[in-house]
Amino acid sequence: MMVDHDLRPAQAHPRREISLGIVPERIREGQHICYLYADDAERLQVTAEFLKSGMEERERVLHLTDTISVEEATRRLGGMGVDLGQLGGALVVGAAEESQCPAGRLVPSEMIRLLEEFYAGARAQGYSGARGTGEMTWSLRAGRYDLDELMDYEARLNEALVKHPFTACCQYDLRRFDGRSIMDLLSVHPITLVRGQLVLNPYYIEPAVFLARPRSRGKADA
Repeated sequence: MMVDHDLRPAQAHPRREISLGIVPERIREGQHICYLYADDAERLQVTAEFLKSGMEERERVLHLTDTISVEEATRRLGGMGVDLGQLGGALVVGAAEESQCPAGRLVPSEMIRLLEEFYAGARAQGYSGARGTGEMTWSLRAGRYDLDELMDYEARLNEALVKHPFTACCQYDLRRFDGRSIMDLLSVHPITLVRGQLVLNPYYIEPAVFLARPRSRGKADA
């Protein structure tokens, strides 16, 4: 089923219809997407198209890289048509682990606060909105990965996007995250992008229901 409607609650203020650059249809801003991939070239191309379309929509855009350096990611994105003249303005490229784990471990509330501030700052600067995408492989490193905390972050992000309609695309490498973790991740992302298809996720659980569940997973192996 292709995504053609808003997944945010009815009481949220009206959303803009935007292009993601990676599928033909336009969707409403503020979506939370789980991008599953197993090819590095595909991932970078999807990232480039996502960022370019955001800039065309007059949004401020964010990319957080992990498996390659900020410098290398910036160079490659420039080669794929991303306007590097907008670096530091409409375009922000940063290191995923440093940005999302500044205290040396995952802190869900801090990560969400940073995204909310990025969106609010973009609107205050006159941008029409904001979007971001980033690799999540950093969370697998020793001392960083607690599956309960990662799920808590992803679930609470759905609530935060109601007030701050930042369009988020979380990148998960199918070669690195095991099947059990992927199934958990699907429960906290209302939309999945896989093999060029954007689909409503039948495994999605509303944040209030998900967060009320007992926590029993604890730390996963790095």
